[in-house]
Amino acid sequence: MKRVIEKNRRRSKRKLRIRGRITGTATCPRLTVFRSNRNLYVQAIDDTKGATIASASTVTTELKQLSAKKEDAARVGEAIGKELKAKKIKEVVFDRNGYLYHGVVKALADGARNAGLKF
Repeated sequence: MKRVIEKNRRRSKRKLRIRGRITGTATCPRLTVFRSNRNLYVQAIDDTKGATIASASTVTTELKQLSAKKEDAARVGEAIGKELKAKKIKEVVFDRNGYLYHGVVKALADGARNAGLKF
């Protein structure tokens, strides 16, 4: 149990360090990732207004059959990329939310890049 608490504490410290450096605007929103054991969520956030511009997850109806696996993360990244391109947003700031840039998070970022997003 102590190992799990320590792991979460280290992630929250990384998260605060990252969020201290990056912010999103209306033209270049912050693309933040949250992953649980079952699902994967991604949001594009405008920090100046405090509003979510676009979101995609494995809970939505069109991506319901997907899970928080590496193969499915690329499809979620492509979905958020298409949604942002429809709103004429080409550039984002990637917020990995304290997670290591490896596996699912990296696959999601690569999927968003394949959809045409720059970061």
